[in-house]
Amino acid sequence: MKTMELNNLYEFTKKLTLLYIEEDFTTIKSNLTLFQKYFNEIITVKNPMEALEKVNNHNIDVVISEMNFTNFSGVKLLKELKDLNKNIIKIILTNEKNSHIFVETISLGINGYMIKPFDEEQFKKILDKFIGEYIVNKKDKSNLKLLKQYQEIVDKSTIVSKTDPNGIITYANENFCKIAEYTEEELIGKNHNIVRHPDNPKEIFEDMWETIKDRKEEWTGIIKNKSKSGNSYYVKSTITPVFDEDGNIVEYIGVRNAISSIMSDKRHLIDKIAASNLSLLVLIQIEEFEILDKFYNTKTLNEIENVFGLELLNHLPNGYIFESIFNIGNGKFALLTDFFNYLNSEQNIIDYLNDFVKRVKKSVLTIDEIEYDLNVIVSYSFGKESLYEDAKCGLDEVIAKKDLIKYANDSSIKEHQVAKNNLEVIKIVKIALENYNIVSYFQPIINNKTQEIEKYESLVRLIDENGKVLTPYHFLDISKKGNYYNKITMRVLENSFKILNKINTKLSINISSADIEKEETRNKIFELITTYSKDSNRIVFELLEDENVKDFQVIKDFIRKVKKQGVQIAIDDFGAGYSNFERLFDFEPDILKIDGSLIKNIATNAYSRNIVETIVAFAKKQKIETIAEFVENKEIFDILNVIGVDYSQGYYFGKPENLD
Repeated sequence: MKTMELNNLYEFTKKLTLLYIEEDFTTIKSNLTLFQKYFNEIITVKNPMEALEKVNNHNIDVVISEMNFTNFSGVKLLKELKDLNKNIIKIILTNEKNSHIFVETISLGINGYMIKPFDEEQFKKILDKFIGEYIVNKKDKSNLKLLKQYQEIVDKSTIVSKTDPNGIITYANENFCKIAEYTEEELIGKNHNIVRHPDNPKEIFEDMWETIKDRKEEWTGIIKNKSKSGNSYYVKSTITPVFDEDGNIVEYIGVRNAISSIMSDKRHLIDKIAASNLSLLVLIQIEEFEILDKFYNTKTLNEIENVFGLELLNHLPNGYIFESIFNIGNGKFALLTDFFNYLNSEQNIIDYLNDFVKRVKKSVLTIDEIEYDLNVIVSYSFGKESLYEDAKCGLDEVIAKKDLIKYANDSSIKEHQVAKNNLEVIKIVKIALENYNIVSYFQPIINNKTQEIEKYESLVRLIDENGKVLTPYHFLDISKKGNYYNKITMRVLENSFKILNKINTKLSINISSADIEKEETRNKIFELITTYSKDSNRIVFELLEDENVKDFQVIKDFIRKVKKQGVQIAIDDFGAGYSNFERLFDFEPDILKIDGSLIKNIATNAYSRNIVETIVAFAKKQKIETIAEFVENKEIFDILNVIGVDYSQGYYFGKPENLD
């Protein structure tokens, strides 16, 4: 029986009479305060003879008794109480030293043992466990009337049938007849397999009969049935054996719920989670569904999803059935159930889902005589807050790691922390933009022959509310998610062009392909070039390449247009990432900035040095200048001079500074 709410427990126990047997008056007085919270009527006695007299002459519901009496055996008292009224709830007060009491009283139908000193929580658990069962056993007229009402409700809301021990139908309610499309007369006397669909694996029924007939236990599972007209429908079935007084099976009662209609709206799933307490959610993804999406037309794909959704029910192991099933699109399905219901089933979730995955793998989905071999990957999570997000993160991790099953809560903790940190960064960026604390620092670029500063590179920085200066690593990529990246680009452009009034060298400004593709950014750049037209020949745009360029022609047109204004083009991070020699024909750069990962290892890594030498040799033939990044010491600088690199940039010559 499920755990009662405390108020409901009070409601039941207040109707009962308690007999409390205790010789010691002080102990009685101290325990009465607790007992009075649960019982309106309490009878206290000090010896077993009085107790037996009270049970004979009063309607006693609960007995709480000490076991150590003067001149009377506590075990004997319990035996006589059982003879007088076997339905009385009997609770023993004892201590750990009286362990033999447990052995002696087990056969007497004791409902609970309280170890002294006991507390209210211990007492409540004992009552909670047995009080409901006791009330059901009180066969008064009101309870019988309620039971009849319950039967009527079940009969109206579910599909019910009865069979004899051989599976011959002896009763079918109106709902059964309606969904099966048979009359009651057509069903009575027929074997239950009259509605059985041939698609059901024979193992389902072998397991069912072994459970209800051999083990004499209740069986629950999903069964595919067929109506009189040939329509298929699925039912969640619970079949229970009914026994006579000698323990022989006299009939079977089947209670079913139709579950053919699988909800297809993700919103329903989210709402269901929100309306529940703690839930267990399983997300199922048809493996490599995106390949099916490209291969088949929409109609075929929808049919695969719908049929698989129904067949999915057949593949669920019989140990537990989920209450709700959702088709949430793109080959994803969700199973949802109350977490504590599942916990009480004592089913191992890993074993359950592994069994499910194997069942799907062994199966073949047949649609219009075409067979499809489908596999699934699975993620599961339990809780309430962010339950769907947790399971989705777990599913993403399954795909990334090529696993089959993932417990999502472990990975989602990290995911939630990342998401929380991202939101904090976006807030910091927003505040910095509002307060004009997106600033530019400038790092010198040295002519290797003269060792004079001939250029500066503009580098974005963020100053937070505490005055701390943050590098792009801490905020730039995250800003793209918050739609602040373009605003940062605008601020950097303004800061960079303004500094032209304070320096007499050239100035390099980083621009990505994504920046150039935005018309707003291009317009801003051309506006600034026009405003600072006398200084346009001092501007260098360093192109940060991006493999996700949507319109390469826009990039080429931009380069051609700014070069006409005297602006130079540099390729940033050349020699690593996406950069390649073929791209140079499209960009026609004036400068190559050699990637820092090659430069910082050039003194110790012959491979890096060979690549740099190749780049420099090619650049000289094409009359393209070269700049080495990450020049950290004299040894690196000397090697670069030998190779013939034109410019150096790095901490050996200067860190980025705020020239304002």
